[in-house]
Amino acid sequence: MTPGVQPLIAGNWKMHGLRADGLALAREVAAGAAGMPAALLVCPPFTLLAAVAEALAGGPVAVGAQDCHPAPKGAHTGDIAAPMLADAGARFVILGHSERRANHGEDDALVRAKTEAALGVGLTPIVCIGESEAQRLAGEAEAVVTGQLDGSLPDGFAAGGGVVAYEPVWAIGTGRTPTEAEIAAIHAAIRARLEARFSAVGRGLRILYGGSVKPANAAGILALPHVDGALVGGASLVAADFLAIARAVPRG
Repeated sequence: MTPGVQPLIAGNWKMHGLRADGLALAREVAAGAAGMPAALLVCPPFTLLAAVAEALAGGPVAVGAQDCHPAPKGAHTGDIAAPMLADAGARFVILGHSERRANHGEDDALVRAKTEAALGVGLTPIVCIGESEAQRLAGEAEAVVTGQLDGSLPDGFAAGGGVVAYEPVWAIGTGRTPTEAEIAAIHAAIRARLEARFSAVGRGLRILYGGSVKPANAAGILALPHVDGALVGGASLVAADFLAIARAVPRG
């Protein structure tokens, strides 16, 4: 963990959940949130965003979205704008997830534009970066990650309290994770880059780890330097697992 930084455990529900399922999951998370050593966040699909935000309003669990368009409005069928997310009750938004980069062809420039849009309406962006397995095997992991960091973060990122999430692409949904030493090395490189660009403010920005985080490995990962929480995929769909990960955050 980074001293003085409030940890964040964020759940990315991805394309899962009908209304009854999503509300039940949200309420179960909220019911177990008291006394946690980290802030909690759930990011449901767009169809559940307003309902989940209403159900969790005034409670200890924040609500976020999974993407936004760079434009505030317009002829963009099937997309959703940052002001719409804020209006629906979102406080955060995940941007540049590897599934968006791979499945929708998003590059750093587009992620940067989306991040600027999110910051412009007061949303906290969680910008995802991470290398493929081929890039890691080629010894390129650090260069890829820092390059994505440079290209994806706008100048206002630090002032807006933005969050970085390191998710090695090959670990997402596979049950495989890097070693703790590998995670620590990448997080240290990210921190150094944030400090170089944003000076003192960069020292206090949260860096999350994501990629097959589960109760069994959470404690070891969350105790590493510069790991300020987790972006949780599959385990966030089971309230008991998500809460167990949050409880694994070191106290103090």
